[in-house]
Amino acid sequence: MEKEALIDKVKNVAEPILRSLGLDLFDVVYSGSPKRGALRIFIDKKEGVTLDDCEKVSRYVGHALDVEDPIPYQYTLEVSSPGLDRPLKRKEDFLRFIGKKVKVKTTLPIGNQKVFVGRLADFREETAYLLFDPVGEVQIPFDQIAQARLEVEF
Repeated sequence: MEKEALIDKVKNVAEPILRSLGLDLFDVVYSGSPKRGALRIFIDKKEGVTLDDCEKVSRYVGHALDVEDPIPYQYTLEVSSPGLDRPLKRKEDFLRFIGKKVKVKTTLPIGNQKVFVGRLADFREETAYLLFDPVGEVQIPFDQIAQARLEVEF
């Protein structure tokens, strides 16, 4: 079975359960061989994910996956949050984390640079606006973002 199709089936099973628990599906990742693998489900919510949330999702989604059986071989189910240094993948992620420190890698250089670390000042009109110390700004079109993630601040 193709990995993309497997992930789509898992998402179809998991999303209604997560919605009923007040959670969002952040990502689904499957890795391993056709005989044995690991299925990772990343969950999210505005207030932050708790251990209790992970346990509930593991139990409820695990049972639903046992019934639906979208993965025809042995696998380990892992449920977690995206973490403090979470990736920013969707436009909604950029909007949610305005004001936070981020690291962005671009597909093409912008001003002879492909890696930027700064404070996400805004996201509008398909563009991320990053501020740098002491005074500087770069505008990064969403379609030129290869990878973005939050930077951990202490």
